[in-house]
Amino acid sequence: MTTAFDSIDLAGTPLANRIAMAPMTRSRAGEGGTATELTAQYYAQRASAGLIITEGIQPSAVGQGYPDTPGLHTGEQVESWRKVTSAVHAAGGKIFAQIMHAGRVGHPLLLPDGLVNVAPSAVAPQGQVYTAEGPKDYVTPRELTGDEVRATIADFATAARNAIDAGFDGVELHGANGYLIHQFLAPGSNRRTDEWGGTPENRIRFAVETARAVAAEIGAARTGLRLSPGNPSNDISEPADELEATYTSLVKEVSALDLAYLHLMEVGPIRDLVATLRGSFNGPFILNPSTEGPTGPDALALIEDGTADIVAFGALFLANPDLPARLKAEGPYNTPDPATFYGGTEKGYTDYPAL
Repeated sequence: MTTAFDSIDLAGTPLANRIAMAPMTRSRAGEGGTATELTAQYYAQRASAGLIITEGIQPSAVGQGYPDTPGLHTGEQVESWRKVTSAVHAAGGKIFAQIMHAGRVGHPLLLPDGLVNVAPSAVAPQGQVYTAEGPKDYVTPRELTGDEVRATIADFATAARNAIDAGFDGVELHGANGYLIHQFLAPGSNRRTDEWGGTPENRIRFAVETARAVAAEIGAARTGLRLSPGNPSNDISEPADELEATYTSLVKEVSALDLAYLHLMEVGPIRDLVATLRGSFNGPFILNPSTEGPTGPDALALIEDGTADIVAFGALFLANPDLPARLKAEGPYNTPDPATFYGGTEKGYTDYPAL
């Protein structure tokens, strides 16, 4: 029987176990969207994960959605990530950079002067985002032109190349949680009638073309994709009766690219769809399962019963830097402190004790 503590080959990248650290925004980037010494310490502490997937990293200045998040679009940013990847590799770990364009999620106050948030269509999400001036309502984004859609895909590819130059083992494209790729997939945020919208076949095109461009730039074996079908985060609206057709079509398209993995964030009772999508994908399958609270030790059974090849843990990994050892020992576990999830110093970031 395969267990979470068995090794696995991730399209040529050997992983010591099947326990992944899920991507988690921490809003602790340095000036200019750089990774810091504290960032390097944080990830190196968690290098016993089979795979670390970083917090979302914006591929362009306009892709930023939250305060103090890092980028991979300037030379200074690329250089800053080298100390992170070096620290993780020195500790024996593997690390993929999650490339995340927030699209309509964010606010012009978070962007360089003159930039406004962009999206598939000029549809503002409901809700607010935190800025230096306090919480602000989301604004109506500017609809990307056809040429700008292509340029945005190129931004993803360039950021992926920058990630490899910075020493990452690969990249994960963030197509979940209501950010730009997900905004193209969902009819509630994509009202276009051109080649990028209007039908499920057109709405998946941005995700497919982005994956294709990144795979062409750095190799499919170093390219992963994260999806979250039906996830309403950030005011995303996807008809339940279209989910299976849309996402099955998408997964079959990207499966043909021979990507490193498919990473699914399960939201709600969609295990049947999870099984269908896994069956449509020809590579390693990572699952961040739907749970009442943080994903816990019970999730290890998903590897044993074949539901997933790798299980991703979020908050539990945040609070337990040596999570694989704790899982193997069946605890004890540190309790995550939500008050320190976003922003701040080493408190709630690098000060959680190991066993």
